[in-house]
Amino acid sequence: MQTQATGISPAAAAPGGQAPVVRIAGLWSIFGQGASAFAVHQDLNLDVQRGEMLSIVGGSGTGKTVLLRQMLGLLQPSRGRVEVLGRPASEMGREGAASRVGMLFQHGALYSAFSVLDNIAFALREQGTLPDDLVRDAALVKLQMVGLRPEHATRMPSDLSGGMIKRVALARALIMDPPLLLLDEPTAGLDPTSSDEFCTLLRALSDELGLTMVMVTHDLDTLFALSSRVAVLAEKKVLVSGPPREVAAFKHPFIEHFFQGERGRRAMAPVQGEGAS
Repeated sequence: MQTQATGISPAAAAPGGQAPVVRIAGLWSIFGQGASAFAVHQDLNLDVQRGEMLSIVGGSGTGKTVLLRQMLGLLQPSRGRVEVLGRPASEMGREGAASRVGMLFQHGALYSAFSVLDNIAFALREQGTLPDDLVRDAALVKLQMVGLRPEHATRMPSDLSGGMIKRVALARALIMDPPLLLLDEPTAGLDPTSSDEFCTLLRALSDELGLTMVMVTHDLDTLFALSSRVAVLAEKKVLVSGPPREVAAFKHPFIEHFFQGERGRRAMAPVQGEGAS
């Protein structure tokens, strides 16, 4: 487990000599101007290693979604740098970005006027480099990869359940086979059974495709089901990062409230049971 003060330096290499998929070094995120300016992040450092599933947690206003937006290149750091796959995140807005990073939005963010197939195929079709029948075939493969059937391809988003919307949005995020997937509250709004099934799907796809995932979530069941590492945002930095159970034991008011309440103890119970076996 690492704290901001004692963790690896921003320039450190990943185990085995591989560079991190995401490297955030000396990050300051400042909003407003003059006397009204305020910093959400101050000198924040965070690396995301290849193949891991990192969950970002923190209280309201700690800049979790801001961090995702900076990884996507939608926001620029006030100071410091954010690199994705060895390149500045500011380049994410350029051509080909969808082949490097996929984004699963909290509520799916499907295009309401497009069918399921057209939603999934959107980024690939926008490239304009492949014939339409090949784009269609690729979208159907992704549709089946997320557990939906070919007959769902012609449905409109308004005809889908919440769980199906999540799956279609996931297929769209993966259409360009990106090595990095960002997820904002991936199980929000799902019933417990659908949430468990979606977590199982994400784990299977991560293993099958070798994905690196960065997730923002408040759902403790999802966090413990998926995370190989947790990073806690507090005091305008990454306060601590490490395996979920180790982070849960860290002494800090937010962490104790978040992990040691009734919901946290219930979510950790299966994990603790596995550790005792």
